[in-house]
Amino acid sequence: MTVDEALEALKALAEPGRGPQMAAYHKVPRVYLGVPNPATNDLTKDWRRKLSVPERVELARQLWDTDIFEARLAAAKVLTQARLRPDDGAWALIQSWLPDFDSWAIADHACMAGQRRLTADPARLDQVERWTTSDHMWTRRAALVITLPWTKQNHPSEADLAIRDRVLGWAAGYVTDPEWFIQKAVAWWLRDLSKHDPDRTRAFLATHGETMKPFARKEAARHLPA
Repeated sequence: MTVDEALEALKALAEPGRGPQMAAYHKVPRVYLGVPNPATNDLTKDWRRKLSVPERVELARQLWDTDIFEARLAAAKVLTQARLRPDDGAWALIQSWLPDFDSWAIADHACMAGQRRLTADPARLDQVERWTTSDHMWTRRAALVITLPWTKQNHPSEADLAIRDRVLGWAAGYVTDPEWFIQKAVAWWLRDLSKHDPDRTRAFLATHGETMKPFARKEAARHLPA
């Protein structure tokens, strides 16, 4: 499948008038075709069935480079799969996208693809840790979004608990960051963690809560048991 064929398939799913609405909502200048997210999901699911892993990586690369909103989402979705072998090319490609992150929707979809590659090989956390000191706000934020799977285990191993504590250490370094999206990401990580590990969440808030923005502190504690 060529990138032109993929774009034609996406354009065929566009809804009249939806593109301008999406542009107004996301507020980042780029082309918006007006394709609903479920339609993109179905299309990329079909591509994943038909294409080899190297073909998917190359298609994702070319779709991303178009800078079309739905094409970038499709690039991420075509790589969002738990079992992907070999996956070094996919992981390298996802990392290469970091400097291009400029909106939460695109960044979050790319991070969802990255979550699968990170849980497949947690040693990659050493690379993710370097993101936490980036000058690029979206790269710093991505370090928390891509590690969200470690907030969700009901029966974490000792290694998983060590990763939780490691990422909470990164989050502690973020609490003085004035960027709204960084504060929101810290709150998101803690809110999800609170459903499975309320003690760690309470301990973090007891130590760092007063430094967080009030909205972030409130969001982080929203699901804590009384």
